[in-house]
Parts: sequence; structure tokens; C-alpha cells
Amino acid sequence: MPIPPPTGPLVTRDSLAAELGALGVEPGEILLVHSSLRSLGWVCGGAVAVVRGLLDALGPHGTLVVPTQTGDLSDPAVWRSSPVPEQWWETIRATMPGYDPLLTPARGVGVIPETVRTWPGARRSAHPQTSFAALGARAAEVVEGHAPDCRLGEHSPLARLEERGARVLLLGAGYDACTSFHLAEYRVPAPLVRVGRPGPHGWEEVTEVSIDSYRFDELGHDFERDRAVVRGRVGAAEARLFPVADAVAYAQRWLPLHRPREDEL
Repeated sequence: MPIPPPTGPLVTRDSLAAELGALGVEPGEILLVHSSLRSLGWVCGGAVAVVRGLLDALGPHGTLVVPTQTGDLSDPAVWRSSPVPEQWWETIRATMPGYDPLLTPARGVGVIPETVRTWPGARRSAHPQTSFAALGARAAEVVEGHAPDCRLGEHSPLARLEERGARVLLLGAGYDACTSFHLAEYRVPAPLVRVGRPGPHGWEEVTEVSIDSYRFDELGHDFERDRAVVRGRVGAAEARLFPVADAVAYAQRWLPLHRPREDEL
């Protein structure tokens, strides 16, 4: 049986850079990208071509930022998508390798962030579960100072991105992937939780703000309806472009009205 031809469009580094520029990506800006390689079409050169196209669009003075989360560095007792037998939990806690910004691969965020993480000159933040990686002129100042007890709050790269006027690019990704909304969770009443993870001296637990992407798709729908969001296509992917600060401010008002706290359920 003949193999069907790949579905298009054919996407190249140059076509990506041109379409990103047409969408509104500006040379010299800081861009937080949430992405899906598969959504773009048939990309000549795969994730490497996408990263090169993004860097071309941003130019030598721009900065590319991606989430490089490592949710697998967590307590096996809370694993839902890939559960393991309870009798394994203590061994896993005792032997799980700690976070190393240079070695620990990103998980669950796609191949494009992992490509950025391993790119020559990339900088990565220090949080063992919710790190970000950055390339470009302002990479260091974006990722530095990520506190080990602040996943996505005031002492994370999200706050640095907000302060510096960064924008979000959803490149084939939905609003459920929009990490900027999590910064708003730190600014509205939210419960605290104990978070387990491997630490530099063995298993540790820290107290953190509870974060959850529950109803982020609805939040994004309302945000896009009420605020200026640039929409277009890059390759076959639907793309959205908007300021981090706008997303955070909108979510701060929306979350208390639409997502009840645990003590109200």
C-alpha cells in the first residue's frame, strides 16, 4: 500500500521568519513562546528550523524564552497520567536524580523548548520543576533569580517578563498552555500546598501556592474577546500574540469571579 504524501504546508526557516514578522513579532523584543511543532505543517529541519526562524524574526537584540518544565521531578503519589505502584514510591523518592539546569530535560512542553534548552548559549532558570530557558540579548536577566519556592510567581521569570514588556506567542498552542495566567494565581487568594521533589540533599518538601490550569481555556476565550490579541497563521498553525502584562492583569480579575477557591467548593 503506497505511503500517503505528507500534509502541508511546507515550512522553512525563512518562511517562518517572514510569517512571524507579518504576524507582528518585532526585532529586539522579548518573546515567551508556547508551541506545537506538529501544528505547523511539514517543517524542513524540524525544531531546529523553528528556533532559527524565531531567532531570525527577533534579530540580534531580541530574546526568545520558552518553558522548560520538569513536572516528573515530583512526588509519585500525585502522578495521574503515568501512575506507578504505591510500593515503588519510597524508592523513587530516595533515588530520583535532582534537578540540573544543564542536564535535566524538559518534559511535557514539546520538542521546541527542549531544542532551545540545549542550544549553544542558552540560559535556564533554577527552579527544579518550572524552569524557563532563554536565548538572546536579555536571556540572563530574564531567567536569573528564580526562587526555589516560587514556581510561577513574583520571583520567577514570569514576573521579569511582565516588567520588561515581553509578549506571549501561542504558536499552535492553546490558552491552557499560557503560563502567564499562573502569575495571576499568586496575586489572588489561593491555597498553599506542600510540594515534594528531589533536592540537593535528598527528598524535600516546600510550601507553595497552588497552581492549576483548570478553566484556562475559558479564561483565554474571554481574554481574547475583551482584549487586543493579534491572531494569524504561521505555517498551518493558528498563532496568537499579546503582552504578558495584559494576560496577567485580565486573569487577576477573571479568576476570583470564575474559579472558586477550594474552601468555597
